[in-house]
Amino acid sequence: MGKPIVIIPTYNEFENIGKLIPELLALPLGASILVVDDSSPDGTGDVVLSFRDTGRVHLLSRPEKNGLGQAYIAGFAWALERPLYDPIIQMDADFSHDPHAVPELVKQLETHDFVIGSRYISGVNVVNWPLHRLMLSWLANKYSKIITGLPVEDATGGFKAFRRSTLGKLDLSSVRSDGYSFQIEVTYKLHKAGCSVKEVPIVFVDRHSGTSKMSRSIVWEAAWMVWHIRFPWLF
Repeated sequence: MGKPIVIIPTYNEFENIGKLIPELLALPLGASILVVDDSSPDGTGDVVLSFRDTGRVHLLSRPEKNGLGQAYIAGFAWALERPLYDPIIQMDADFSHDPHAVPELVKQLETHDFVIGSRYISGVNVVNWPLHRLMLSWLANKYSKIITGLPVEDATGGFKAFRRSTLGKLDLSSVRSDGYSFQIEVTYKLHKAGCSVKEVPIVFVDRHSGTSKMSRSIVWEAAWMVWHIRFPWLF
């Protein structure tokens, strides 16, 4: 493998990104960071640019807020255009994904094509979520597993690491979904392409600062999109 890169989508993460970047830079991996920012009005992009002298922090600024899935697609395309980067890691900006868990995800890529930081592979490891949101997430994963047949417990998880060659098997232009369903679709398509997946238990902690991007529309999209993912010829 080459040089790891961590892709972080942001929208109004001013309070978190300036704390997260130093923690990632301090990891022994020597990873670079790509922040995909949707022109956050709170100045998130300016915080990212303040780290550019490190030579390891990059900003991909999009003109408007256009969804989590498309932010990741843009970040994946950026990394895949640069052969230096391998593996490719994705994570949230709000510290719900522990940056210190990144090395373990990367280590598991020695024997697997991609790795999921899983909230549900060893019980329920979620902290500070209200019960209704926890139940929604847990049931969404059970629902998606039944319909898609995926051999994972946390298909909606957004903390992942990929070998570069693995992401190269994914037709980025064919990914249509966003939010929870984006995570399901990527995992499903890579699984169907014959890629091996490993779930690593993590503790998911609700965001430190800022406002959750979760909405009712994202939940409903996931509910119907799994049918499209599993049975595309019906749509």
